[in-house]
Amino acid sequence: MTLFRPRALTVAVVLLTAPLALAPVLFPSAQALTVYDPWNYAQNMMSAARALEQINNQITSLQNEAQMLINQARNLASLPHSSLQQIQQSVQRTQQLLGQAQSIAFDVGQIDQAFQQRYGNIPLSASDADLVAGARSRWQTTVGGLQDALRVQAGVVGNVDANKAEMATLVGQSQGATGALQATQAGNQLLALQSQQLSDLIAVMSANGRAAALSEAERATAAEQGREQRRRFLTPGAGYQAGNARMFSN
Repeated sequence: MTLFRPRALTVAVVLLTAPLALAPVLFPSAQALTVYDPWNYAQNMMSAARALEQINNQITSLQNEAQMLINQARNLASLPHSSLQQIQQSVQRTQQLLGQAQSIAFDVGQIDQAFQQRYGNIPLSASDADLVAGARSRWQTTVGGLQDALRVQAGVVGNVDANKAEMATLVGQSQGATGALQATQAGNQLLALQSQQLSDLIAVMSANGRAAALSEAERATAAEQGREQRRRFLTPGAGYQAGNARMFSN
């Protein structure tokens, strides 16, 4: 009876202490438990959505800046075609024709000197031979002016084909421009081509006006010379003097 009681006590102690020893294994502590908080989860999702939206906005902003730089590069791109050389050559050809004017050039000083020498008042003391030589010189000057006008007209007409081809090229360049600078440069070159055509027109008008002025000056001087020659013809002279005439030799 004494031996059974201690053994029973030992078994009871073991049975009572076993749940305590197994408690950490079977039942986790309060610190190890995971608790689901809906409000906290919603806040975290909203924060993540806002961060993603900011990232998307930054990407869009970078794309816009990149496109802006591309557009700026296009706007700053220079026109690959230049018509300056062709325009300058056309102007030089017209200037050379004007510079080859015969007798009286397109120069104010030379015009004044030539008119004083050739188209001034007819000197009363000039001989008949001098009058004829002056009239011939003025006639040659008028014919030279008409020839110069025709040469300038022919040169300007020769520039028409080149200007037509250049105009078509510039219009094509303007329509195919990738940016504002190319379109502006094409427009400026078209204006330069138009200015060259206007200068050709002015050259033709100047040459024609020069020829007409020389013709009128010759006509006015010829009228003055005609009056002088008529005066000399009508001026009484010594008249007829009677004398002996030998009709047949002895």
